[in-house]
Amino acid sequence: MPLPRHIAVIDIGKTNAKVVLIDSTTRQQVAARGTPNTVVREGLYPHADVERLWGFILESLKALQAEHGVDGISITTHGATAALMAGDALAMPVLDYEHAGPEASAAEYGVARPDFAETLSPLLPNGLNLGAQIFWQAQAHAAAFARVTAILTYPQYWAWRLTGVMASEVTSLGCHTDLWAPGRADFSSMVKAQGWVEKFPPVRPAASVLGSIVPAVAAATGLGVETPVTCGIHDSNASLLPHLGAHAAPFSIISTGTWTIAMTVGGDTGRLDPARDSLANVDAYGRAVPTARFMGGREFDALVPEIRTPSAGDIARVIESDIRVQPSFTPGVGPFPQAAGRWTADPAQLTAEERTAAASLYLALLTRACLELCGLGREIIVEGPLARNAPFGQALARLAGVTVSASGDATGTSLGASMLFGHGEGAAAAGVAVAPLDVPGFEAYARRWREQIA
Repeated sequence: MPLPRHIAVIDIGKTNAKVVLIDSTTRQQVAARGTPNTVVREGLYPHADVERLWGFILESLKALQAEHGVDGISITTHGATAALMAGDALAMPVLDYEHAGPEASAAEYGVARPDFAETLSPLLPNGLNLGAQIFWQAQAHAAAFARVTAILTYPQYWAWRLTGVMASEVTSLGCHTDLWAPGRADFSSMVKAQGWVEKFPPVRPAASVLGSIVPAVAAATGLGVETPVTCGIHDSNASLLPHLGAHAAPFSIISTGTWTIAMTVGGDTGRLDPARDSLANVDAYGRAVPTARFMGGREFDALVPEIRTPSAGDIARVIESDIRVQPSFTPGVGPFPQAAGRWTADPAQLTAEERTAAASLYLALLTRACLELCGLGREIIVEGPLARNAPFGQALARLAGVTVSASGDATGTSLGASMLFGHGEGAAAAGVAVAPLDVPGFEAYARRWREQIA
């Protein structure tokens, strides 16, 4: 089929959701609409507000169709999320992965879950292992779970709502879920032991077209009933897709947003440490990609109430005064999951520029620590919001000692998802090389940061 010209990407992140229109010929963003991705606190447990998101998606598609025309739809979402279906309805709400409910069955789950060697998925808190969510839901809400006829990973849930076709897909099955064995390219032993295999629809490639939109969606949006929809992809892997085939391996991609995720294509999974939030993602072609991550966007927002661009003088003053942020402010995740976050100076006494500088250096130091786990590539490409943070990129370039480029794409995630049409790879736009940070004392500053992690 011909490549659609205007591709609407439904991009649901943990903090924000958006629908972005990408021109497939120029690979540029044409238009975008966004909304906060809110969590509903009432009911069985905290859960995604899927009906509000669905209304937002339909309204956005309708507006983009009227303004520019929409020729195809692709989908990308955050991981650790699934919809448990009872026929054509939800058997229970779509659980928020930050809910602590699964901790209630942690002991039993610890016995049931596969070894790290099988899944390359570490044991994570709350519901960050999708397998832990499903295990807890099956125990805590047994009557509702007994009605489950299908388990849909999150991108594929939205693909089903658009097309009526159910599918599974490896990038969402393979992102720290305990559900997938990358070495065998098959469901894990736990999925089989729990009797869940039959509840997962057939696995389809992320870049396959599931079908066309259903008539009700066409009527609500004005799109043609022939509008094709792809199977969909996990968001970190969407960021990765444009770079596959475009760089000599090993190379590292830093995908940023709520999470800062370091992925090294061609890296060695043997360095991964399950106790330090490092794992293997599974790329769109089913290959294991060594990965380490932390909640960079979440921490930055907490550390910097007012973001102000720091000058060279601000950065130098922070380093000279040894104003550091020590990890971590999100307990249980990241390369130092047991460390208690702290400032070495009173942040209330700092200017907004100094706080921004210190937090940016902190994220660079954490990112470098992640690259020790997933492997340091010959070059590093930064995607997403941190690509626009100059102190972060400069500090990372100094710490890593390899070329660091800031992606020029408005959002690598949406671009990558649009490339599911055409099975594209190797089409990443050239990034802007970042000059390493040249401030006296930074090496000693970084050394003290490492030595004082506690």
